[in-house]
Amino acid sequence: MHRLQIALSISLPVLWILLLAAGCSQDTVARGPYLGQSPPGDQPQLFAPGIISTGLSVRDFTMTPDGREIYFTVILPNYSHATIAVCRQENGRWTAPEVAPFASDPRFRFIEPHISPDGQKFFFMSTRPGEGQAEQPGWGVAEIWAMDRTDHGWSEPYNLGPPINSEHQEYFPSVTRDGTLYFTREIAAERSSYIYRSRLVQGSYTEPEKLRPEVNSTSYQYNAFIVPDESYLIFSTARRDDGLGRDDYYVCFRSPEDVWTEPINLGDRMNSPGGFEYSAYVSPDGKYVFFTAARAVSTEEIFDDQVTYQRLWEIHSRPENGNTNIYWIDASFIEELRPG
Repeated sequence: MHRLQIALSISLPVLWILLLAAGCSQDTVARGPYLGQSPPGDQPQLFAPGIISTGLSVRDFTMTPDGREIYFTVILPNYSHATIAVCRQENGRWTAPEVAPFASDPRFRFIEPHISPDGQKFFFMSTRPGEGQAEQPGWGVAEIWAMDRTDHGWSEPYNLGPPINSEHQEYFPSVTRDGTLYFTREIAAERSSYIYRSRLVQGSYTEPEKLRPEVNSTSYQYNAFIVPDESYLIFSTARRDDGLGRDDYYVCFRSPEDVWTEPINLGDRMNSPGGFEYSAYVSPDGKYVFFTAARAVSTEEIFDDQVTYQRLWEIHSRPENGNTNIYWIDASFIEELRPG
């Protein structure tokens, strides 16, 4: 989650209509792993154009370890509404995106899905109030929720409660193979956000610890993805002098002794002057990095000798129109950045 904004809710039927208008259908859409997409190389590629990356703003990415369920976030302008969508591989073919059942209540926002490395837990952030909390408009509540894998899918969502959730805003959950939970805690009164982690001990989360200054190097870093073996952390920040834009992706490497390197900018393959780089994910096999970015084709590519209304509509209804999309790239370049 990034720069939460308060606005009026828009109903889920409207969002579904927008999904259809963006080029999706209710029929199955593709075969093969990763929605039938050809794997990327060392340069980023738009992921699943016309299926996931459309004219809508999309962000966040997670998948089950077997690769048969893919979840992502769809957001409406000014974050007036946000929900989690899913594609499933059934009988060898992928279904078109649809709103995930647990995220269909139009009163609340649902973003930042994350499935644990063993596939047994599903985490996400929601504005849905927890037990004993009063419902607040817009983004007034921001807490981490979870579901457990059952024989019939996912359980009913439950609020993680303390010590993870607090009077502050908690979001962007990510977990290691041993269950350690990494997340962002934002302190609105201080206009700051930091990355925390909580160890899972005998089924309960310990008091969260704020990561060391090597990771929390400014007053504003957020949306940290931890790889399952806890060897490195990808996160975003908007307040470092070596950034390429408003929001940049960085990596910190961790030693077995729990020593972190200084943040390393992930460079112009994942970052751009335009910013909006604030949600990364590494595939379960460690081969690919999926990341959110807002990139747009140049006006020279958009128009020929004149501007027409039809062309404006075509640009609006396609990916890379200035809204956020999901890209992917071969992950091997990240390990090459590890200090010797």
